[in-house]
Amino acid sequence: QVQLVESGGRLVQAGGSLSLSCAASDSESTFSSYAIAWFRQVPGKEREFVASISWSGFTTYYADSGKGRFTISRDNAKNTVYLQMNTLKPEDTAVYYCAAGGRAGASLSYEYDYWGQGTQVTVSS
Repeated sequence: QVQLVESGGRLVQAGGSLSLSCAASDSESTFSSYAIAWFRQVPGKEREFVASISWSGFTTYYADSGKGRFTISRDNAKNTVYLQMNTLKPEDTAVYYCAAGGRAGASLSYEYDYWGQGTQVTVSS
């Protein structure tokens, strides 16, 4: 069983940067074996894939919306995954969720087994 807790969301001006963290508590020490993804969701819309990273951290995937602006990374020793977001736009406003358990590159929410509660990112224009 893996429990995920996101943090780092806040109000930021357009053009600014944020770093989100996803910390895992993992009683069976399986975190380092999971691919991890970030999704985001706005009210009334489907949860949207943002980025994912393989268990080793060597392979990353990004939605077109974040390519060149977002960077996903992980520190398995700390059971933490990060999402660095630069040049933020108002359309990046959403609740950001991290998820664990999918295959590397999986971009559909049902492919992931464990989810955090989300952290709100608001980008003002």
